[in-house]
Amino acid sequence: MRIAYLTGEYPRATDTFIQREVMALRDRGVEVHTFSVRRTGDEHIVGPEQKAERDRTFYILPPNPLNLILAHLTLLLSSPGRYLRALKLAWTTRQYGLKGNLYQLFYFAEAGILAQQIRNRQIQHLHNHIADSSCTVAMLAAELGGFTYSFTLHGPYIFFEPYRWRLDEKIKRALFVCCISYFCRSQAMLFSPMDKWERLHIIHCGVNPDLFDLVSHDRSSKRLLYVGRLAANKGLPILLESLATLKSAHPDILLTVVGDGSDRVALERMTAQLGLQERVKFVGYKSQAEVRQYLQQTDVFVLPSFAEGVPVVLMEAMAAGVPVVATQIAGTSELVEDGIGGYLVPPGDAVSLAQRIEVLLTDSQLRAKFGASGRLKVEKDFNLDKEVDRLYRVMTSALQGKVEAIRPNTSESAIEDLQKASSA
Repeated sequence: MRIAYLTGEYPRATDTFIQREVMALRDRGVEVHTFSVRRTGDEHIVGPEQKAERDRTFYILPPNPLNLILAHLTLLLSSPGRYLRALKLAWTTRQYGLKGNLYQLFYFAEAGILAQQIRNRQIQHLHNHIADSSCTVAMLAAELGGFTYSFTLHGPYIFFEPYRWRLDEKIKRALFVCCISYFCRSQAMLFSPMDKWERLHIIHCGVNPDLFDLVSHDRSSKRLLYVGRLAANKGLPILLESLATLKSAHPDILLTVVGDGSDRVALERMTAQLGLQERVKFVGYKSQAEVRQYLQQTDVFVLPSFAEGVPVVLMEAMAAGVPVVATQIAGTSELVEDGIGGYLVPPGDAVSLAQRIEVLLTDSQLRAKFGASGRLKVEKDFNLDKEVDRLYRVMTSALQGKVEAIRPNTSESAIEDLQKASSA
């Protein structure tokens, strides 16, 4: 099976789950060609995995003008009817207004380059991650090139503007859609006819639990960890407020913040205003291996976000046996079972957040109990190998004209039967 993977920017330090998915598919014998609309900046190349993927990825932008013209001319001459249908699709799914029309023109131009590349490489299927602009390019490229496409629907931001990004049309035209949670799937069902629901499959993002050693909780606890973008909507101001109330009872408490983003300066300023300079360390982006090392030095992982899908960083913390405190939003409760693998608190509630953190800081047995339960949850429901088996099964069956279960079977016999059928 020869397929293409597309995202808006690949490989980013914040999207390591996509890189792991690509590598796992390659391990199963799938020939995966990676494409990206924009080239990844050096700040995202935090490890050898990112460098290797960037070197082998085709970047659509900036385009060579001659190649752009030749790609569209070739597509037009080879199939004028299909080209005009794609042009009509671009027009009917555009965002209204001058800016919307202009951006749709860019997407159509990018789609032509992508479609021609896929045709030249004799790729049979295109899969896209993230359902906004790059998925628009994928949809138009599939129409231009006459091949099938699918996408992984993450949320939550696409659900804030579903009509702007024509989520309905993308689902309608896709061969199948991977939804990262039942919550995500329910939102997709709002924008799709009932006859498409059977093609909305639950495929979790996942991690490899074997990469994570279990943290021991027989030490005095004071170390908190956050990993993610430095953006206000990740709830970091709420976490800093909680820390300010905890520092009197826990004067040696220490929060390590891994990541970077547009709000870093404001967050560092807030840290100083709250007198937390000695209690908070901003360490920037780190490689996957370095994040695992930080987890080994952590007592409690905190993610106070206002909007998430199902955070992979929570999976990583739980795989390492670290108890988590997160917000009760979207699909997070499908991963974190409140009072079992961690605590869920109302978003934006600094008091509840501080209370739950303090409970875990003062009870090593509870930390160990939550850590063990969290590890089991990841092994059972968010294991990368099992999730990629599900994706492989859905994709292979769909390309054969078959429809898999909403949550596909991943038993060894089922996968072997599928591989035999595919070979035949």
